[in-house]
Amino acid sequence: MPAPTSPADLFRHSLRLLLDKDIPAWVALWAEDGVMEFPFAPDGWPRRLEGKEAVAAYMRHYPDHIDLHDFPELRIHQTTDPRTIVVEMRGVGRLVESDAPFDMTYIAVVTVRDGHFTSYRDYWNPLAVQQPGADFTGSSR
Repeated sequence: MPAPTSPADLFRHSLRLLLDKDIPAWVALWAEDGVMEFPFAPDGWPRRLEGKEAVAAYMRHYPDHIDLHDFPELRIHQTTDPRTIVVEMRGVGRLVESDAPFDMTYIAVVTVRDGHFTSYRDYWNPLAVQQPGADFTGSSR
């Protein structure tokens, strides 16, 4: 089944793939030249990933560290650019290593072209990654 092409539908589909822990299918939603940015990333964490391969490498071990259960309070806002949405959401689950609860609030600005993510600016709380088991990026902190 092909992925949806509208930004809102593609984003909802991507969340389902994350809940299913299907990282290869999630990465397949990215354009080859897609860029993922983390403006609030703490020192030692990546701030910008350029290209699908960099996004894949970053996300490869995500399910081994964070077990997502739900994305409650999902709100998707249309912008004046039909290719771009602003998303407000929470991701809840648990940290695999410690079994501690995971509860992160996000705001993302997402742009889609031809049914693929081309830009994803992820504004998340950098304090939350200071919990043991939250560091899935292999950062050098």
